[in-house]
Amino acid sequence: MLAQVSPAAYLPKLVGALLGLSFEFRFRDRPEVQLALCEEALAAARAVDPAEPARVELMRCALSDCQWLLYRLGRRAEGLALRAELLEIGRAEAERAGNARVRGLTEWADAVAEEGRYDEAADALTEWVAAILPDGPQYGQLAWSLVRWVGALDAAGRFGEMLAAYDRLVGVRAADVAVGHAPVADRFQSLIGNARMLDAHERGERAAAVRQKALGVLTELAAEGERRNRSGSREAEFWAALWSCSAADGGRATPAVPLPPAGAEARTWTADARRNDAEGIDALRGEVDALVPRAAEDPDRYLAELVRIQRTLTVRAGVWAGREGSELPEEVRSLFDEGVDLARRLHRHRPADGTRILAGRLVERASCRVVSREYGPALDDFREALSLLGERG
Repeated sequence: MLAQVSPAAYLPKLVGALLGLSFEFRFRDRPEVQLALCEEALAAARAVDPAEPARVELMRCALSDCQWLLYRLGRRAEGLALRAELLEIGRAEAERAGNARVRGLTEWADAVAEEGRYDEAADALTEWVAAILPDGPQYGQLAWSLVRWVGALDAAGRFGEMLAAYDRLVGVRAADVAVGHAPVADRFQSLIGNARMLDAHERGERAAAVRQKALGVLTELAAEGERRNRSGSREAEFWAALWSCSAADGGRATPAVPLPPAGAEARTWTADARRNDAEGIDALRGEVDALVPRAAEDPDRYLAELVRIQRTLTVRAGVWAGREGSELPEEVRSLFDEGVDLARRLHRHRPADGTRILAGRLVERASCRVVSREYGPALDDFREALSLLGERG
């Protein structure tokens, strides 16, 4: 009533009151009620005089809350439309301010990546990274944007750009470690991730050189531990974000089956992308369980496939666990152990095919052990892997 009588004074207050009401505890499990309140707040924000300086932020808050609830209710097309509107607001705001940073770009990239529109996601993140690079690492935040960029470029099949972006990520994370803004373990993880990508795209000599750098970092960790106390650090989440970049053979997202964007933090996933990812992990567990007895009876036919599927399960489960918590649960660590055991069986059964596979599983378990701060066993795994590859360990 007051907003009708004096809109200039009370419409902004009405927006804030409705948004606050929508997230009261009593409505926590009633997203349809929350959405109705947020939509009313958005209508009020649209009615605010365009000359009112606070209107842009009111619109942004109302749009953001509405789109998130639309995604929660499975109304993806409507949620995407509101993210597009948020991006338009961000572009207009950036143009007025003469600022290259456009608010809403990363959220737009996540939205289109979840639906398999990988080129659009890569373009958005390329623009975002170009805007934030001049400001430098900024307490490690640049590295997180670079991980998302790497994931989007890889998903889009833009491999040359992806490898260049990964090189930049390695350099930025090294700088973060040097000034104490990131743990030494993150440098190791970025290096072996870079080597993995180089191997995947037939840059074997470069990959071997990167692994030697990783060996030096891991040797330091095994001898001295971390340089400072890392309580509360995001080592597991950073590890998981790197692994999600072309590591898990997790399939490609589509509008009908959205999946989490590679490299993105778990808090940005929409509800149905999260659900589809969890269901995919459950399906992989079923495949592994079905293949285990077959591989025991007929290793020639089934063992290599079991090794492949079990590795996909391991990485997918590790990515999920790493993004959700600060430590990896025993269930995930045991999957890495099982992967090494299966790879050893394959190596004994078919040495020609199994050598590189075993080396890969050992490197992967080393990375898991670094997250769990088991640096000595991780170094043992890594050295064995290098020996299998014929590299100096």
